[in-house]
Amino acid sequence: MLEKTRGIVLRTTDYGETSLVVKVFTEAYGLQSYIVNSVRKPGAKTRASVFQPLSLLELVVYHKDRGGLQRASEIRNFPPYRHLPFDMQKSSIVLFLDEVLNKVLQEGGEQQEVFEFLVSSLQLLDLQQPANPDFHLAFLLRLTRLLGFFPAGAPSEATPVFDLQEGVFCSQVPPHPHYLTGEECTAFGSLIEATNDFSKHLQWPLPLKRVMTERLLDYYRLHVPGFGEVKGHKVLEAVWG
Repeated sequence: MLEKTRGIVLRTTDYGETSLVVKVFTEAYGLQSYIVNSVRKPGAKTRASVFQPLSLLELVVYHKDRGGLQRASEIRNFPPYRHLPFDMQKSSIVLFLDEVLNKVLQEGGEQQEVFEFLVSSLQLLDLQQPANPDFHLAFLLRLTRLLGFFPAGAPSEATPVFDLQEGVFCSQVPPHPHYLTGEECTAFGSLIEATNDFSKHLQWPLPLKRVMTERLLDYYRLHVPGFGEVKGHKVLEAVWG
């Protein structure tokens, strides 16, 4: 039976000479992989350009509960981005977030709250003029709430340390190397305060911003099994300076 759902492109893989396998985070079924035939042939109904990283899709699909490769009868960008594909700074943010999302989104059926957060965040980024250079930091920290490891507490005189492993601000250095103190702990607290405002500029010195991006990725590594290394933030640094 044909069913309609929305989706977000996560990854494409070549399939033969003219087709693609597209990994999509769908509203109705969670993570799915669709084979899309003949996208590189002249006059193709669906073009390969539809499947840019984190593009928003509307799909009409033949869904099989047993998993494996799925098939779609119709796919289109909906709504299409207005600015994002043509803005190098925004595109660098998208490539970084896409790399992270490919690591953290899991199989498991419908994940409506996560899906709605991703769609609304990406549409906001598309329309921001100019793009907030701190968007990715607020996005990643806010996503931790939906993934189940949002930081607890706040920095203070009584809790001047953030334990990355336990996800909590605490009174003393823990017996492991995964923690923040001093300027980094204070900055992490400022980021938590800014989590719900994707337009807020943190006004950090560039070296601190780079360090805090690394620390946030460390935090993900400690809480997402198999998270591994991420390279997209290096592209961010090159584009944004």
